[in-house]
Amino acid sequence: MVMVAVLPLRAQSSPSSAFPADAQIRDLLVERIDRQHQSVGIVVGVIDSTGRRIISYGNFNLGDNRAVDGNTIFEIGSITKVFTSLLLADMAQRGEVALTDPVAKYLPAGVKMPERNGRQITLEDLATHTSGLPRLPSNLNPKGATNPYADYSVEQLYQFLSAYQPTRDTGSQYEYSNLGGGLLGHVLARRAAMDYEMLVRSRICEPLGMRSTRVSLSDDMKNRFAVGHEATMQPVADWDLPTLAGAGALRSTGNDMLTLVAANLGDVKTPLAPAMAAMLAVRRPAGVPGMEVGLGWHILTRDGHEIIWHNGGTDGFRSFLGLEPKTGMGVVVLSNAETPAGVDDIGQHLLNANALLWQPPKQHKQIAVDPKVFHGYVGQYQLAPNFLLTITGDGTQLFVQATGQPKLEIFPEGDRDYFLKVVDAQITFETDSQGRATGLILHQNGRNQPAKRIQ
Repeated sequence: MVMVAVLPLRAQSSPSSAFPADAQIRDLLVERIDRQHQSVGIVVGVIDSTGRRIISYGNFNLGDNRAVDGNTIFEIGSITKVFTSLLLADMAQRGEVALTDPVAKYLPAGVKMPERNGRQITLEDLATHTSGLPRLPSNLNPKGATNPYADYSVEQLYQFLSAYQPTRDTGSQYEYSNLGGGLLGHVLARRAAMDYEMLVRSRICEPLGMRSTRVSLSDDMKNRFAVGHEATMQPVADWDLPTLAGAGALRSTGNDMLTLVAANLGDVKTPLAPAMAAMLAVRRPAGVPGMEVGLGWHILTRDGHEIIWHNGGTDGFRSFLGLEPKTGMGVVVLSNAETPAGVDDIGQHLLNANALLWQPPKQHKQIAVDPKVFHGYVGQYQLAPNFLLTITGDGTQLFVQATGQPKLEIFPEGDRDYFLKVVDAQITFETDSQGRATGLILHQNGRNQPAKRIQ
């Protein structure tokens, strides 16, 4: 369980820093695919002082011998939010919108945007995940679990917004929101009087020459579209996000993503340069020491260095995008499997050789315990100011869910000691004389992190 996606920085990096040799990077991918069975195909793109290059390994699908490469198309999930926020920054540069504009200004008159204490939600609030809107709308009830956003309509979005009562003040706290990202893309498209995909194509893809970044795929692009896989390497359906497209609807390639990285590093001249700079000029706390959020980007600052990054995931794909402007280094990693390992750690490791790579969990022996003890552990535990571990149970099983992450089962190896099978992490509950947990300790990555029970 990766509790917080934090990118550690190189201690003494310099502008001459370079990535490992291609063969070393390929070895990482061979290990991830052939021995750890955490993907079917992975594409890595890097930019450094030696130029830009693609390293890839694996295939489009099990049983499909076509090798993935820099032109293979993947779902990029939430990296779409970087595009959405770039649209916002560009439209602000053009004077079409202002960051401080209320979202309500760009919605139909009959739609009531949520407010709290008289503070309206602005476009900037959406882009920085500080709007107070939840991660997902409560009326997202898909007909089919394999494509959860496909049938969510604009009418449902408007109904949710008009009825929602925020639980915290706008701007007071970072809370990652797919709803917010999708809503931002929706209102920007309304302002531009075109659909979201056309807005991305005309304002970003065409100026940068990104010809394989789209929502809807041409026949040629469909032939280059990798098959997504779940954690067991079974193929899964593609995702469609017609209403919340700005949150995660885009598909792209390693080559196109490198072009975006190069533009953000200033390696290519583009009329979008002022907007890209403006995305990093906005800074709000992101709930983790040293971490901030700009417009779309997450920013980790340490020892005078900054890592700019975002990641993404759908049911069948994982993606990572990161750059370090001071050294001129950038990386993109795309995988056609949604697995516990993901690809964040590969991107982190390439930007910083000291960053740990994912390893299969250590073996722990599950024992039988009386399920009655689970009741004393159910609750919420605060690991950081804006980061909770929620423990739930169904009478026979116990689960943990970190803020913004999937719910995972935990297994007993003692009355108070539990472990996860998908990652090398364990939890020890601290209890009172009645067996009720007062806190817990998360054991992960060599650290023992206490969390006080708050509910």
